[in-house]
Amino acid sequence: MENETQNYNVYGAYFAPLRSSDGVKMLVDGLDSADLAVIPEHWLSYTSPPASAHTALALLYSFFTAAALIGNGLVIFIFATSRSLRTSSNLLILNLAIFDFIMMAKSPIFIYNSAMRGFAAGALGCQIFSVMGSYSGIGASMTNACIAYDRDSTITRPLDGRLSRGKALLMIACVWIYATPWALMPLFNIWGRFVPEGYLTSCTFDYLSNTFDTKLFVGCIFTCSYLFPMCFIIYFYSGIVKQVFAHEAALREQAKKMNVESLRSNQNASAESAEIRIAKAALTVCFLFVASWTPYGVMSLIGAFGDQQLLTPGVTMIPAVACKTVACIDPWVYAISHPKYRQELQRRMPWLQIREPDDNASTGTSNTTNSTAPTATA
Repeated sequence: MENETQNYNVYGAYFAPLRSSDGVKMLVDGLDSADLAVIPEHWLSYTSPPASAHTALALLYSFFTAAALIGNGLVIFIFATSRSLRTSSNLLILNLAIFDFIMMAKSPIFIYNSAMRGFAAGALGCQIFSVMGSYSGIGASMTNACIAYDRDSTITRPLDGRLSRGKALLMIACVWIYATPWALMPLFNIWGRFVPEGYLTSCTFDYLSNTFDTKLFVGCIFTCSYLFPMCFIIYFYSGIVKQVFAHEAALREQAKKMNVESLRSNQNASAESAEIRIAKAALTVCFLFVASWTPYGVMSLIGAFGDQQLLTPGVTMIPAVACKTVACIDPWVYAISHPKYRQELQRRMPWLQIREPDDNASTGTSNTTNSTAPTATA
């Protein structure tokens, strides 16, 4: 650590003349040697962004934080306190909402840094921000994979594919255990490290240091926290969509043989609607995961293995915003595609004017509770 500090002191001295020449304010102006020690060399040559950029990001994150904390807070409250929603499948949704909540609970550090226009929270704030981000990001991605497995098992094997409570709790424990090494190893500098990025207002794992250990760490965390869950999600949800369309095709073929227009009766209308909701939720989940985390994954690969000159401070803030957006969208995906959740919100908060039909008298109520639980990514 002492050697790193000395190296960054050298960098700071090297760029000192540039800071003061022609009144140009550099990104690292005003930072002491302790702060410079945790900032990758890549950021030392960039000028400070305009104050309007910091202000815009602070306002954007404030909106995201409010929307995510309120939305996910409602999900956590409703799912945890409603007996009708305490199913094994919904435990996974509750776990995902907790990770999304954590994802945005660290945003005050970013907002404070943006308001102060720099690395104001220091190394300690950076470490806290990064640990919370590692747990929430990796935990949410793996929880999404678990939910995809549960949905696939429930829909494709309705008789024996139901998730037991014990199995759901075991999966949740495994997700937390799986995320722990990726959060603690960089924290204690065992493998990788946490550093500021972009405008030095947010922090993440180091993907810019030109060392073998950094490149290996980036390759491993990219594979374990992005490729694996994405492959699982796509595989399981494609199975769901395939099953839905195969079922519809079988019904149409049977109706054709019987010379009737449709085998569906009015009593099965809710079942048909549930299948359509499942297919739409599956496609939404896949899109959200890919859209929110692909930019960050690509950016980390460019930083470790590609042309780092492509990664300017402004460019690197775009993936950071994208992966936060999904934490805001997730709870509203639940509200749109989970009838029981909407009914519970309607009962407890009638002023929301949700107006979800109460299907307690329906013969398909118990099946709907388990088979229409939605999922979303982090």
